[in-house]
Amino acid sequence: VPVTVMVLVMVVGCVGDQSCSLLGQTTLPVLSADGDVNIGAVFSIHSQPLFKVHSFNLREFQFAQTLIFALEEINNRSDLLPGLSLGYQVYDACGSVPKAIQSALALMNSPGIHDSLSEPSSCSRHPAVLGIVGQSSSTPTIGILSVAGPFSMPVISHFATCDCLSNRKKYPSFFRTIPSDLYQSQALAKLVKHFGWTWVGVVNSNSDYGNNGMATFIEAAHQEGVCVEYQEAIFRTDSREKLLKMVRVMRRATARVVVLFVGLGDLIPLLNVLAQEGDPGLQWVGSESWITARMLAEKQSYSFLRGAVGFAFGNVKLDGLEWFLDSVHPSQDPDNSLLREFWEMVFQCSFNRSREENRGTLCTGAESLAGLKNQYNDVSDLRISSKVYTAVYAIAHSLHDLLTDLKNDSGRSNRSSHLSHSSPPCFQVLDYLREVRFTMKTGEEILFNGHGDTVARYELINWQQEADGTLNFHSVGLYDTSMSPEKTLMINQKKMVWAGGQAEVPVSVCSQSCPPGTRKAVQKGKHVCCYDCIPCAEGEISNITGIYIYIYIYYWSNENRDHCVLKPVEFLSFEEIMGIVLVCFSLFGTGVTTLVAVVFFIHRDTPIVRANNSELSFLLLFSLTLCFLCSLTFIGRPSEWSCMLRHTAFGIAFVLCISCVLGKTLVVLMAFRATLPGSNVMKWFGPPLQRLCVLALTFIQVLICVIWLTISPPFPYKNMLHYKEIVILECNVGSAIGFWAVLGYIGLLAVLCFVLAFLARKLPDNFNEAKFITFSMLIFCAVWITFIPAYVSSPGKFTVAVEIFAILASSFGLLFCIFAPKCFIILLRPERNTKKHVMGKTSNDIHVHD
Repeated sequence: VPVTVMVLVMVVGCVGDQSCSLLGQTTLPVLSADGDVNIGAVFSIHSQPLFKVHSFNLREFQFAQTLIFALEEINNRSDLLPGLSLGYQVYDACGSVPKAIQSALALMNSPGIHDSLSEPSSCSRHPAVLGIVGQSSSTPTIGILSVAGPFSMPVISHFATCDCLSNRKKYPSFFRTIPSDLYQSQALAKLVKHFGWTWVGVVNSNSDYGNNGMATFIEAAHQEGVCVEYQEAIFRTDSREKLLKMVRVMRRATARVVVLFVGLGDLIPLLNVLAQEGDPGLQWVGSESWITARMLAEKQSYSFLRGAVGFAFGNVKLDGLEWFLDSVHPSQDPDNSLLREFWEMVFQCSFNRSREENRGTLCTGAESLAGLKNQYNDVSDLRISSKVYTAVYAIAHSLHDLLTDLKNDSGRSNRSSHLSHSSPPCFQVLDYLREVRFTMKTGEEILFNGHGDTVARYELINWQQEADGTLNFHSVGLYDTSMSPEKTLMINQKKMVWAGGQAEVPVSVCSQSCPPGTRKAVQKGKHVCCYDCIPCAEGEISNITGIYIYIYIYYWSNENRDHCVLKPVEFLSFEEIMGIVLVCFSLFGTGVTTLVAVVFFIHRDTPIVRANNSELSFLLLFSLTLCFLCSLTFIGRPSEWSCMLRHTAFGIAFVLCISCVLGKTLVVLMAFRATLPGSNVMKWFGPPLQRLCVLALTFIQVLICVIWLTISPPFPYKNMLHYKEIVILECNVGSAIGFWAVLGYIGLLAVLCFVLAFLARKLPDNFNEAKFITFSMLIFCAVWITFIPAYVSSPGKFTVAVEIFAILASSFGLLFCIFAPKCFIILLRPERNTKKHVMGKTSNDIHVHD
């Protein structure tokens, strides 16, 4: 827009001493009335977007008259601005951005219509108005702000919804009584998502309103998981070829829902082409710019719009407005050419309303004021006109608050007084407008946020065909940003009708929802809304169409991948074969040990039993019985007590066993030392000292176990690291240091015992027990050395099985290696069970202590 050129046309230059001259033709308001304070307004009462004829816009003329109605209502009130009258200056922008800027310059620079430019004070006077109401679209409003913004002139729009105007750095003096496109885009995105339309087309006007609205909608749609198949921009004056190409894109596309972010003037050429080409069978989703346009609904050729849905601003009723609109007459201002033009057009349309050529051109939608309702005097739909009404009241309340503070010298009086001396009046009104808060007589509370926007509230409108074939607007839902997130969008779907009069919600997706048991696989190079359905992997399910779930922790997928099932909990139980086998071996070992003890007890007075301390032999058999039985604690469902018992019982039982073996080994060594000349060592290592040695060594292990259980005891643990589909219930050792200390102490005693037995293996005895202890310790150490890597690498219940196997193998090794030869002699070779045979042929007597 050539703003600089327009400024040069309207600039006022100072000549000589404060005498001014206007460079260019003076722009005068089309409607005006002086008051103590004036309010400016810019509407597009005339326009020529489609035809050569200069057309009259009845809707914009209604906006202008609504502004005058609001001002007169305020002037007649005693509680708002008492004793102060409000005037107005209404300019016609004629649907042109340059004309809108020219009108803003006139409101900023021109004196009153009865003032002269030759007055000495005309160059330094303040603007003729305190605020500007307008315009009805975003691009002209931006043009107005380019002139009024730098001078902090408040501009309140009733229909400029572009989100770009919420930029407070660029437009600090802009306000609007209508929500921005950002809220509408979010509402449309939620609406599209609500009905499952993940694949839509977008058509927008190539303007600030259309481009910004489309951009914010696409961003909001992507956040809701909605993809845009195509987007097209149109000009109001686009060629028929361009429009035909756009229609072909709509027909060829797979998206059956089209979002029209298009101004009314841009939409009509497209609808005309669609009407000529036939019903495309699409579901239309509209923005507030056209979704309540009565002139579209009344046109029979646009019947394909039935079922259209979109958000519109709430409708209100303004008492007295209908009478006021009907009372407009040229006699009120005989010199006003606009009123004469309006009245002549009304009578011309009334006289020629039966002639088709007058419809859609000069008198689009117009009828006699005494006849059918038209866009001017139909007050059944005041969605936008009420926003003009609200804008006027916002300025009035701001001015009222300012004057009240100045009069009462309270509240913000210091700031107000300062502004009154150093700033133009519009600066003061702007300051108060930012914090104004009041309630309309309709019950709506008005206030502006930090971006100059009001609370976003919309009605969901559905175009439904009545019995007589006409289209009517039905409210089927609400969108209110002041409500909680779950109640922001409320829709009564039962009342809705869709494209073609269908009762079912149309489908618009790039790919059908994946059935249960399958998941989405995005197609390479395409939108995320276009995908293939492939079977879910293990551990994944989709039990609701289109919903994909990844399972972990305690659940897994069934074979069909459509339901969750609890993961099986695995532990070594008494019922399974492995557990039964291990229990049998454990009981077998216990039984064999018991039999050996019985045999030894029966033959307790024989030399082979009495040799090498029979007490240690019985204690060793008792400890072996405990070793066999402690393996049973490792079988079954782990619990807190069983986890603590199994490890401590195992550690103490084996230390007791090794301590007895170590004691027997020391007895053999000490007995040999006693045969040497002058040696009397056996008196120091008699039975009491042997018992004390066993007790001391076992006590150390008991102490280690107590410390372990006190600091960090073992506990049941659900292990899901080895297998994703199975929960392994096992005992966590708690403190690894405590666990390995128990095993290490057992290993230390076993190695010591092995070394001593190995040294005593060739002592001159016919029945040298050290040889059998050496072999048993060799088996014991081999088993437990092999156990360590097997224990670490075995998963799940096999870890427990390996530990039980090591316990049983080492116990059987000790039992058979130490006691099997003695039992063989006792039961099968009793002739060898003599003292002489046990002592062998030696030169010296060996004293055997019982």
